[in-house]
Amino acid sequence: MVREMTTEKSQTDPEGPEARNIPVALSSSSVYPLSVHDAFAVARDLGYDGIEVLVTGNAMSQDPQRLRDLSSRYDQPIMAIHAPTLLLTQQVWGSAWNKIEMSAAMAVEVGCDVVVAHPPFRWQGTYATGFAEGVRRIKEDYGVRIAVENMYPWRARGREALMYLPHWDPVPQPYDHVTWDFSHASIAEMDSHKAFRDLGERLSHVHLCDGSNNGKDEHLVPGRGTQPVEESLQYLRDSNWDGVVAVEVSTRKAKGAGEREEWLGETLSFARRHLDRSGVNDTTGSSSLAP
Repeated sequence: MVREMTTEKSQTDPEGPEARNIPVALSSSSVYPLSVHDAFAVARDLGYDGIEVLVTGNAMSQDPQRLRDLSSRYDQPIMAIHAPTLLLTQQVWGSAWNKIEMSAAMAVEVGCDVVVAHPPFRWQGTYATGFAEGVRRIKEDYGVRIAVENMYPWRARGREALMYLPHWDPVPQPYDHVTWDFSHASIAEMDSHKAFRDLGERLSHVHLCDGSNNGKDEHLVPGRGTQPVEESLQYLRDSNWDGVVAVEVSTRKAKGAGEREEWLGETLSFARRHLDRSGVNDTTGSSSLAP
């Protein structure tokens, strides 16, 4: 059975004798086109530590009370809210700022403190030009971290189309918090391990997947692409990082539920293997990434 492929849930007691193991959550996008309800069920069956909810046009993904009910029913805490800032969710929750504010409010209601947001598109006017200051204000108003995700250059006829403002790369931007996605890094031909070191304490959340450097946003099972995923996760482990790793693997091409759960179980095992702190001595006493 699927459960035999996985280990027990991570030990996250900060009062325990050993360093806290980094939780591994399942993004609801990983079961698309199934629903967020299915994501909770799959996460429980495979032994994940929690859920990242991607807000979409699906009513359940927008309803804090129904999400809390699912969290309780399946014993899966909600560890992050992904704001509807994708191109495909432009009609969800109205204006750009409203998307961020409502996501922050929902994070508070469901008991998590991370909101994942994509950087603004160039055509989004004052939202784009005032984005860094705006997300900082919302962070202070709601007490949640708005973690801006790394994206990638869009290319047309061999030339880069300027889609994001100020840029698709969050590393040099004045964001307090950043989400790192390995598949996006692959398209951008970036070294994720180096980016983790460069971001330091600003790295707040990670989307675990992989990419094969072919220009497509593949969201592969980690280890099936070319990104330095193993080294990057081990760096988080050894740096006493205190965030959450959320699995964001595309299973749309899986042949039925069995293969979908096999891929997500394999990814969970991969994450636990490289994030496990048992037997790893922490001599820094730090709770953040080392430079």
